[in-house]
Amino acid sequence: MNIFKLRHDKLNIFHQNRRKEAVKKEIPDHVFKKCPECENDISVVTLRDNLYVCPNCGYHFKISANERIRQLCDDFSFKETDAKYITKNINNFPDYDKKLNAAKSSTGMNEAVVCGIGKINGQPLALAVMDSNFMMGSMGSVVGEKITRLIELADKKKLPLLISCTSGGARMQEGIVSLMQMAKTSAALKRFSNNGGLYISLLTHPTTGGVSASFAMLGDIILAEPKCLVGFAGRRVIEKTINEKLPDNFQTAEFVLENGFIDRIVERKDLKSELNLLLRMHGGK
Repeated sequence: MNIFKLRHDKLNIFHQNRRKEAVKKEIPDHVFKKCPECENDISVVTLRDNLYVCPNCGYHFKISANERIRQLCDDFSFKETDAKYITKNINNFPDYDKKLNAAKSSTGMNEAVVCGIGKINGQPLALAVMDSNFMMGSMGSVVGEKITRLIELADKKKLPLLISCTSGGARMQEGIVSLMQMAKTSAALKRFSNNGGLYISLLTHPTTGGVSASFAMLGDIILAEPKCLVGFAGRRVIEKTINEKLPDNFQTAEFVLENGFIDRIVERKDLKSELNLLLRMHGGK
């Protein structure tokens, strides 16, 4: 074998690969996103214009809390409350501070929920929006406190309440303190309901664990986005517990609607108008 020819061939392959990489990098990764459902590449501009819904198959991408607020609330109408509340590592759980700082850095948020007062087509409401980008939207003491305070604010100001839910459940780093938020938020909602308040719960992908077992499923009206995951324990855990194979659509919004757990599935493009109608039907302007 000619060693010089072998080296020459390797050099050619190396330079070809470098040229391919250079061409690839002319189109940055963030310009296109691949749809997890149909696997088509979609430009970020197209996605943004389509409310982050795949124009080919209708798959609803996860969106941030700020994007959800932008889509639902009238321009410049949203005023955040309790924005400076931050979580402390009261249990000295290993690496919890590191994870909190990483989540804050990557999202620009202090916690996994944004709360405040806004307007939908001129109608005021109290609004809490969870964000799965912050530690999977897990509910710790500050998330529970902010949501409870918003419920109480809605009660005081006689405003309807909307909570956009997305969560992996209770935050294990906070132990029993995290689980206590299930009872605290539920009790606040009971007082709100006793005083005649309207609570609309919006379930988005995913809504699971302690959040689905508390305030997410306590709405007077419960809406969900198409095909979002709604459940408590995971599929594998349930299948091993009951020793049965579950349906393919188990724990989807369509499944829970069919079984009477939610009231309606609403596509993202129709969500603002649907909420506007519900608010007007229940005493809005």
